[in-house]
Amino acid sequence: MTQQSNKFLYIFRGGTDPAKISPEEMQKNMDAWWAWINDLRSKGHFEAGHPLQEGGRVLSGKRGQTVTDGPFAEGKEEIGGYMLISAKDLVTATEFAKGCPILGRDGGTVEIRVIQQMEGL
Repeated sequence: MTQQSNKFLYIFRGGTDPAKISPEEMQKNMDAWWAWINDLRSKGHFEAGHPLQEGGRVLSGKRGQTVTDGPFAEGKEEIGGYMLISAKDLVTATEFAKGCPILGRDGGTVEIRVIQQMEGL
């Protein structure tokens, strides 16, 4: 049985390429991220989140018999991190996401997904 959820997943794609900016610009970018996260945290909406390292593994086939290095998505499509937040509804979660620094000059995106709550999990 599913229940109404107030938990949301932000999936971050694209954004600033650290190899293409100065250390000063990188620090400014990180400061903007921390300011946004700390604002969400101070209001009780931030649950968790982390950047993802490059690479990993992709399993496919019956019982994951095929294991390949990856994922190798195009740079702007590569998932760079995630965040779990709480919000009243999808509209509110969308408004919170509009403050994400990846949406500035970075050309990145934020995908917002409702986390389906299931009894017993």
